[in-house]
Amino acid sequence: MLSVDGGAQRFGAELRQRPLAPSKPRPIVCIGAGSIVHDAHLPAYRAAGLPVAGAFDPLPGRARSVVERFGVPRAFASFEEAAATPHAIFDVAVPPSDLLGVVERLPTGCAALLQKPPGLDLAEATRIRASCRERGITAAVNLQLRFSPAFLALRDVLARGLLGRPIELEVLVNCRMPWENWPFLEGLPRMELPLHSIHYIDVIRALLGEPLYAQGRTVKHPSTPRITSSRSTAILDYGDDVRCALSVNHHHMHGPRHQRSEMRLEGTLGAARVVMGVNLDYPRGRPDSLELAFEGKEWSEVPLLGNWFPDAFRGPMSCLQRFVTGESSELECSIDNAWRTMAVIEALHAADAARGASVPRDDAP
Repeated sequence: MLSVDGGAQRFGAELRQRPLAPSKPRPIVCIGAGSIVHDAHLPAYRAAGLPVAGAFDPLPGRARSVVERFGVPRAFASFEEAAATPHAIFDVAVPPSDLLGVVERLPTGCAALLQKPPGLDLAEATRIRASCRERGITAAVNLQLRFSPAFLALRDVLARGLLGRPIELEVLVNCRMPWENWPFLEGLPRMELPLHSIHYIDVIRALLGEPLYAQGRTVKHPSTPRITSSRSTAILDYGDDVRCALSVNHHHMHGPRHQRSEMRLEGTLGAARVVMGVNLDYPRGRPDSLELAFEGKEWSEVPLLGNWFPDAFRGPMSCLQRFVTGESSELECSIDNAWRTMAVIEALHAADAARGASVPRDDAP
């Protein structure tokens, strides 16, 4: 029986903070070896004891650096050589514009973890899902924030009913993100919502379920004119007594004092606040945190077993491994689940295009 009076240390230890690990993991083959693979995928796999058989990247130096830095057995000379690895699970970490082409070249009947987003819009996500279905590919999508220690613990708290019914959820991100590190973002028809805020929307779905409606606006910033959008405001409708809102600004240039990267959730019996530290000094980041306040009690901090980066990246791969080996009957991070997150983003872009209701003007003299 979980006791909220046993102190934060004991309470945190009783909450789920790690995904279940596969007992007989299959070898992982990385398709793409860019910064996210170096900063998050491979450190997480190494910590979790998941074997990596090799890596392929169109830029051979990237694959060789994986071998040198992480002790991966080999850098594949071609896509075909990588795809021929027996019993492999493919970790596909490529830009969204390249994702469908890679899926169409993967071996029929294989298992693959696809980088988010699965396309830049719902139409692309639908094509990628259809290709996976037609070719018998067991596909998951690397929407990993829901698997971070903080959010696994928060989901456990909610599942136990300790916060009551959620009635208030707010995401506030005000930071400086180094978009110049990813030149492929320039010129994309959509950016902020499918490339970044998709994480928060996916976590909100994991916490609150499917929203009824979506309203929003996503805009560019004068300092990055070639990036379509990098600041977003969104409202997700969960009924008449639930407020759910996101405010995301990646261009805060005024020092760390007023930076923010957090989610606040309030229920009828308590509240929670999660800090996502990686945004505050990307990619090095600061520690994540989870604080809880129960009815009649002071806020207390739950000791965490790690951070979003890199620890959350254990989750999707572990879930996929357990599913394909028969240890689990549920694939929480499936392409179907990711499609529903993309559906929310599509609704937000439709709301953005509509611009909402115009404000009446008084033109009288």
